Amino acid sequence: MCNPMKREAGVDISRSRTTAQHHPRQDCDLVTVPARQGLEAVDILRRGCDGLGPVMHDNACDTLGFLVPPGTADGWDMPGSACTQTAGRGMRISDGGAPGQAATHWLVPPDAAYTGATDPAELRAALGEAARTIEAVDRCQ
Repeated sequence: MCNPMKREAGVDISRSRTTAQHHPRQDCDLVTVPARQGLEAVDILRRGCDGLGPVMHDNACDTLGFLVPPGTADGWDMPGSACTQTAGRGMRISDGGAPGQAATHWLVPPDAAYTGATDPAELRAALGEAARTIEAVDRCQ
């Protein structure tokens, strides 16, 4: 459960964005999702319990990539997304790009993330909530 935001002189001090908790050269896996769902999930995770790690987007802004702990791909089964193992393929949190994808940029860079990698369970929940929100909005149009 989240702690209430701490405020000091009107500024939220409950979330430190200065340094991710993991080593800056840590291996990671990459969960990719369509940009619309990913952006909703980013907002959900930002409102949550400091669970947002670094996030990348491609140049065309078609997809977002969430950095998750290594080994996540072994059990990832969320429809509409993919999780790629990157260990041994040259991607590390500080690189700013996925293997073979030179045209990527940070949406949430490592130094602005709340954690070194997004918790897979929190990401799964946020993606599910994002999909339900998008479905509801599309029904109303």
